[in-house]
Amino acid sequence: MTVAAFTFYLFAVSTLVGGLMTVLARNPVHSVLWLILAFLSSAGLFVLLGAEFVAMLLIIVYVGAVAVLFLFVVMMLDIDFAELKAEMAKYMPLALLIGVVILMQLALAFGVWDYSAGFEDRLAAPQGDAENTAALGLILYDRYIMLFQLAGLILLVAMIGAIVLTLRHRTNVKRQNVMHQMSRDPAKAMELKDIKPGQGL
Repeated sequence: MTVAAFTFYLFAVSTLVGGLMTVLARNPVHSVLWLILAFLSSAGLFVLLGAEFVAMLLIIVYVGAVAVLFLFVVMMLDIDFAELKAEMAKYMPLALLIGVVILMQLALAFGVWDYSAGFEDRLAAPQGDAENTAALGLILYDRYIMLFQLAGLILLVAMIGAIVLTLRHRTNVKRQNVMHQMSRDPAKAMELKDIKPGQGL
């Protein structure tokens, strides 16, 4: 067995174990740590494929931001996980049914899956002699620029929708009114006091 094959199997087994333990771990903090292991192992698989840029994105974005955010939220919030698990137990039969249906769909999809014609030539030279980062940029910003921009627009609309749905104006909360502050009259906003020596306000 070569070093590359051994490394591939090591990262593959580590990814599977990390993903499985993320679901099975009883402590939510341990689940997040197992998730970080799965992300790091997936990044190692991307490095073996020659996609170093995607591997670094996976580490920086998912491990450095998303997983750490999950870890802080889980550790700072006082959540009764025993109560949550008791509520989840009621929906376990429905969840198992949905899981079986998804597994059947995946089996049907992988049963008829095959390589497209000419895949060996595309794998040999995806963008000529360009590096994988340059090739990814050429694909995203040249061939699929419209789809890339539409994806960004959909994310923008989703962000605006989330803000609109969660925005609540409460009457007992002081809010800053910039126009009111800029249009005020200094003569009315300030009052000068003539304080005599030896006296307080």
